Amino acid sequence: MTSDDVREPLGFVGGTGPLGRGLAARWARAGHPVHLGSRSVERAQEAVDDVRERIGDAGELTAATNEDAVTAAEIVVVSVPYEAQAAALPPLRDAIGDRIVVNVVNPMVFDDHGPRALPVQAGSAAEECQELLPDARVVSAFHDVSSRRLLRVDEPLVTHVLVCGDDDEAVHRVLHLAGRVEGMWGVRCGPLRNSAYVENLTPLILAINRRYGIQAGILIEGVGTDPSQLHPAP
Repeated sequence: MTSDDVREPLGFVGGTGPLGRGLAARWARAGHPVHLGSRSVERAQEAVDDVRERIGDAGELTAATNEDAVTAAEIVVVSVPYEAQAAALPPLRDAIGDRIVVNVVNPMVFDDHGPRALPVQAGSAAEECQELLPDARVVSAFHDVSSRRLLRVDEPLVTHVLVCGDDDEAVHRVLHLAGRVEGMWGVRCGPLRNSAYVENLTPLILAINRRYGIQAGILIEGVGTDPSQLHPAP
């Protein structure tokens, strides 16, 4: 078990998109060493430069290939587009090993009516991730968090993060990882199979955002923000 005071190094697989950059910015500000990965170091460096413009000199940020980001990390964050997941992860299987993997992938597309969830044969993107990385401890989280709000680093967040996973210790650590961002609190939502319901919420939230011109988050009525109540040790 990692101490609550420790800031584990984080490695992003495909961290150049808005959700990856947003999470990287917030966690770097919170003191985590962040290794932002991509298929090319050049593209990763562009993402690091963007994050650095937002957070200034705060935090430790490194551009890397996906494999180097994974190797340098204690916790891996998979933030590739869903259509890239099946190809991106198998080459990293040995490098990832039995690390905790936070899957933030949302399987969806946009059509004339807006965002739409895609069916996933494995049940969810997170379950597919677990199949592709059988030795890893996959946890599903941050699907319901607005990337635009994350990227506006000086604006406060007030949101719950819905977290699903089968490994109690891995879930516990991801709940703490969520709580290291001010105004963000993780909520246990059962086993990894429940990720399908959370992932399918994302197109709904995006549709609400488009209709009302907002960046909605989720707050679970009846669940407070006391960390000892939200994520007791397994």
